[in-house]
Amino acid sequence: MKQLKKFYYTMGVSMTMGLMGLSHTAHAGGGGGGASGSSANSIAETLTESIAQLPSLISALSYLAGVTLGTLGVLKIKDHVENPQQTPLKDGAMRLATGGALLALPTIFSAMVTAVDEGTNITQQDINAISFGS
Repeated sequence: MKQLKKFYYTMGVSMTMGLMGLSHTAHAGGGGGGASGSSANSIAETLTESIAQLPSLISALSYLAGVTLGTLGVLKIKDHVENPQQTPLKDGAMRLATGGALLALPTIFSAMVTAVDEGTNITQQDINAISFGS
């Protein structure tokens, strides 16, 4: 059993190192290799471009978590109705409240940005469709 565990860990490390060695896109400089490819400005530009979609991602995750917690809250309240001694009402109510807060988070964030920046600096893209793949 001990040898099997050691073999498992060895294979995991070998696989990870092999994949890291095959990766050609792991650098931030764009592959130029020259002085401009690894300058601080190009790294900052790449980082800025990479996090441009972060508000949309946070909104999507917030909606997903809100719907999930809302559904779990309804199921907990159903459990409370069926057996009040085993399941307290506060469990379902807390999940419902948290789900509602997460569902409202993107709207509140958008209103806050509009109030603080007057809507001139930050724009958040709407989520029209979610696709997995290219």
